[in-house]
Amino acid sequence: MTISSAIHAAQTGLKITSQRADIVATNVANSTTAGYVRRSLVVAENILGGASAGVRSAGIARSGDEMLSAERRTLGSDLSQSDVLASTWNTISTRVGSTASGSGIFTLFSGFETALSNLAVSPESGSDMNAVLQSANSLVNEFNNLSDFATNLRSEVDREIADGVTTVNSALKGIETINAKLAKIDRTSGQAAALIDERGRLLDQISEYMPVQTVQRDSGAIDIVTPEGVYLLQSTARQIEFTPSSAFGPEQTLADGDLSGLTVGGISITPGTSSYGAVSSGMFGALFTLRDTDMPAFSAQLDTLASDLIARLSDDSIDPTKAPGAQGLFIDSDGSGDPGLAGRLALNPAVDPDQGGQMWRLRDGIGAASEGPSGDATILNKMLDAIKSVRPINSSGIQGSYSSSELLAQFASNTGQKRVSHEAILSSTSAQYTVMADAELSETGVDVDQQMQDLLLIEQAYAANARVIQIASNMIDRLMEI
Repeated sequence: MTISSAIHAAQTGLKITSQRADIVATNVANSTTAGYVRRSLVVAENILGGASAGVRSAGIARSGDEMLSAERRTLGSDLSQSDVLASTWNTISTRVGSTASGSGIFTLFSGFETALSNLAVSPESGSDMNAVLQSANSLVNEFNNLSDFATNLRSEVDREIADGVTTVNSALKGIETINAKLAKIDRTSGQAAALIDERGRLLDQISEYMPVQTVQRDSGAIDIVTPEGVYLLQSTARQIEFTPSSAFGPEQTLADGDLSGLTVGGISITPGTSSYGAVSSGMFGALFTLRDTDMPAFSAQLDTLASDLIARLSDDSIDPTKAPGAQGLFIDSDGSGDPGLAGRLALNPAVDPDQGGQMWRLRDGIGAASEGPSGDATILNKMLDAIKSVRPINSSGIQGSYSSSELLAQFASNTGQKRVSHEAILSSTSAQYTVMADAELSETGVDVDQQMQDLLLIEQAYAANARVIQIASNMIDRLMEI
């Protein structure tokens, strides 16, 4: 090796060590950046005229593991679904209350039953009458509010679906743009590595809403397809279509065409439908389950409770003063009996002074024209017997024989069980996701301690190459003196 070739080799070594130091610094700076994949410099021997002529950069390598990333994204879709369902059912369960919480519909009914029992003992008591009226009004308001709560939740979920569709469509378009850029540049460059990282982040966004798979292309581009085989991006991004709704009454359903589903190129990917392309997981899976299955079932059970309460206290054997078949203390305000009864539940105007009625009709009968004996508790006791009697129920997923309080307790228990079930699923899914995310991070993430060790080696290599140049310079100076 000549002196000049030694100097050239050392110069290439200095250049490479400088590039390696720059990459280490970039790795350390991005050690906490989401979606960043560790980089390293690929070094190759430089051959000139059949002889070694130092080293050169052969590109920048990303420490990505596509299989681990794909599996982590799949579990991420499951985690997003279970997280939405668990948090929503926690909200629902808290709103409904429980038999032990001291709040909610069960507690309000218990208060009504207690007030009615006290009035039956002292039927002449005006304060006890007022207590019954107030507790009955509170119970009616709770039924109405819970019905509105379910409707508003469906509306909120529908808006979240619309926002999710916008996010996914934007991410798909972003990946299409990145694919086009990668086709025009050296895919071993730092610019390409940054673009691939950004593409991975966009894939993560999409997988939160729905599970996806990727197909690698020779150009460095990727196609995106659902596990069911529906392409979301094939050279160009396909738009997911969804139309937000404005009405969410019990009669508005997806099956009747009142609510929108998801479509891609005319193919339905709506979760929960019979289409082969139906999405099976992700936030979309959870949101459509809530909008089209869980909340309608919740509302139907609430209607069953309201219907049972009306029927029990409308029994003709309780109150001889009302017309046969007429409703009793609690009524359906429009008498339609259609779904949504809980939202229409009302107190009979005949007993409500605010609606022109008289409180004493609680004791003397809905149809009483004038006050009866103040000590007569016959109707009150029959009302108590009606709500305490055990009756069979087989409607809206509630099956068995219950008194009114037992039926309300069962309803509260059902929501609590749903919450517990979804929290258990979330815990399991979260554990699986954490294991996979940690495995991916160990392969692709930045270990700062290791990077510092690499930097020490780079420093030694830099010093060694600089030393070669210094020695070669001294040799040249010596030759010039001869």
